[in-house]
Amino acid sequence: MQILNSQLQLNTALNSLRALKKTIGFVPTMGALHDGHLSLVALSTKETDVTVVSIFVNPTQFNDANDLKNYPRTLESDLEKLKPLNVDYVFVPYENEMYPEPDTRVFDFGNICEVMEGKHRPGHFNGVAQIVSKLFEAVKPNKAYFGEKDFQQLTIIKQLVNDLKLGVEIVPCPIVREPDGLAMSSRNMRLTPIQRKNAVLISQTLFESINLAKTLSVGSLIDWVIKTIDKNAELEVEYFEIVDDIRLMPIQLWSEQNNKVGCIAVKVGDIRLIDNLTYKL
Repeated sequence: MQILNSQLQLNTALNSLRALKKTIGFVPTMGALHDGHLSLVALSTKETDVTVVSIFVNPTQFNDANDLKNYPRTLESDLEKLKPLNVDYVFVPYENEMYPEPDTRVFDFGNICEVMEGKHRPGHFNGVAQIVSKLFEAVKPNKAYFGEKDFQQLTIIKQLVNDLKLGVEIVPCPIVREPDGLAMSSRNMRLTPIQRKNAVLISQTLFESINLAKTLSVGSLIDWVIKTIDKNAELEVEYFEIVDDIRLMPIQLWSEQNNKVGCIAVKVGDIRLIDNLTYKL
């Protein structure tokens, strides 16, 4: 496993492998790795000849300066977790390597970046598109692996690849959960013991809503989920929406076409957690 800090080093290493027709898998991360990230890495090492993992806390996708400041940075332990997984290269660039000058590009993804996360985190997805496009240009992967926990981000990255004709296959990977059901997140490590205990109500409520969807209307189910979680003094729902899985438009009736995905964001103190699940009716 080689650790590289510059795009020049990365290109030098990968160009020789491309000449040998090796397939390249890529897992972009912001570090603070957990088993969810590691499941993406494991799939990449299984499906491709060469696996690249990037670790870079991207400043342009944070609309909250405190969130950027407090985001966990655990490079040493991240590298230890990657060692047993047959990763070939870990790309750990400095900020001026990815942004030698300000990135002024503005991406237009239409409605899919204006709802849910886009509504509550202005500029977030533009920053995601900036860094993902830069990383794809640096790595030039055949496949890139993203977790379904960030469902809206996954949808936007698929459109980014299509719009820019990047030729990268985006591989969605299932949410990995803690034994009690809480979706794994780098932000979980910031929770106090009491917050961590209460945060499991998020996934518990979502799972329970699957059965209730058989008898409640879409609107009634949304109200029930929000009220159930908000009853807990440690939690505050920022949004819960049930949308179609293509355009991310709110659905009105269970009989509508396309898969229905319930997407939620919850504040636990000053920590923000997201989760989602699909309703199959």
